[in-house]
Amino acid sequence: MILRRTLLLSAAALVPLTLTARAAPGSAFSPQDKADIARVEAYLNGLKSLKAHFLQVAQDGAISEGTAWLQRPGRMRFQYDPPAPFLLIATHGELIFHDSALQQTSQIGLDRTPLGILLADTVELAGAVTVTGIQRLPGQLQMTLVRTQSPGDGSLTLMFADPPLTLRQWTVLDAQRRETHVTLYNAQLGGSFDPQLFEQISVPAAKSP
Repeated sequence: MILRRTLLLSAAALVPLTLTARAAPGSAFSPQDKADIARVEAYLNGLKSLKAHFLQVAQDGAISEGTAWLQRPGRMRFQYDPPAPFLLIATHGELIFHDSALQQTSQIGLDRTPLGILLADTVELAGAVTVTGIQRLPGQLQMTLVRTQSPGDGSLTLMFADPPLTLRQWTVLDAQRRETHVTLYNAQLGGSFDPQLFEQISVPAAKSP
């Protein structure tokens, strides 16, 4: 199933992207590009923890929702609401996907996924990460990122409300060119979470009719 595979690399845009992100190699960045890259870098490094409701749309149109916890560096949990039998956890340098319906667990190194860029200890939008596109819409800033040495692993497109700069959505394009979109709602920034939240493989049982 496409949803199961794309979840491994994703975790967003429900808003249609009417403009094509332009290629923007470092040597061609305008002063505004450079200023926006610096703002996004500073914002992401200041984003230490987050809890939010999420809505996910897979490339096949499948829609899922649930609760997301993010704690940088390197930790994330996507708890999908029933009846979806999925759980996605980032911990110990791995992205772990569990399907309780099939009793299957898969994992991949965070350094091989675009999502790992967001969870890095320090986000640096240069060197190991390349900004390949910047897009500005009214009240919105969008930035597309790839790993410089392995762009074929996929891309991460972050969408911010602006101003003030606030992460609202992201899109992951995986190595098979499949997109997964995630939108965050009612985000709560800051605070700390129980470390066990990022260790436990448990999926809520579906409610009886």
